[in-house]
Amino acid sequence: MRILVIEDEPSLLKIITKRLKEEGYNVDASNNGEEGQYFSEIIDYDCIVLDIMLPVIDGLSVLKNLRAKRVMTPVLLLTARDSIDDRVKGLDAGADDYLVKPFSFDELLARIRSLLRRNADTRDNILCISDLTLDINSHNVIRNGLSIELTTKEYAILEYLMRNKERIITRTQIVEHVWNYDFDCNSNIVDVYIRYLRRKIDDSFGTKLIHTVRGSGYVLKEKI
Repeated sequence: MRILVIEDEPSLLKIITKRLKEEGYNVDASNNGEEGQYFSEIIDYDCIVLDIMLPVIDGLSVLKNLRAKRVMTPVLLLTARDSIDDRVKGLDAGADDYLVKPFSFDELLARIRSLLRRNADTRDNILCISDLTLDINSHNVIRNGLSIELTTKEYAILEYLMRNKERIITRTQIVEHVWNYDFDCNSNIVDVYIRYLRRKIDDSFGTKLIHTVRGSGYVLKEKI
């Protein structure tokens, strides 16, 4: 899953970015509202963590501008303001959730997971297809009762495919959600990692789940 963090406090931006990457998320970072809004408009993020007090363009203005342009990415607002009026303004501007500084990183993670579940229409932290399950909290992947160990990138690709099961996902979409915006899209790295995934979750099992759609990309489904 790909997340954008827009925060002008350097130390906090660094910590949030580092911790989210450790959790397996693909993270882009911006320290001002103008740049953050630009990234939000050109890249299909799964979630945006947005500070309200930002230079150039403040967070609420960024949020209003994005919603006016029909960018409906889930947004979690960060702010030092704790008044009811401030929270109402944030939610009315189009925020999906609101977190007051200082905050626990575990709570930040839980709120991000909640937004991602809501966006994927998933009620719990378990993604399933056939006999394959993926636990978003623990990152455990199990097929037919057998635990499967994945690298960080393998897990990120599989989670993205499972959140979009039965939908054709292009190589470009996978790159945009799993690697950073400056990644070389002409690389065949996606095909390489799909092969790695197939060896681990398909080759030893009767029902194949990862299918190639020639000329389009890949789809995760029981039958094609």
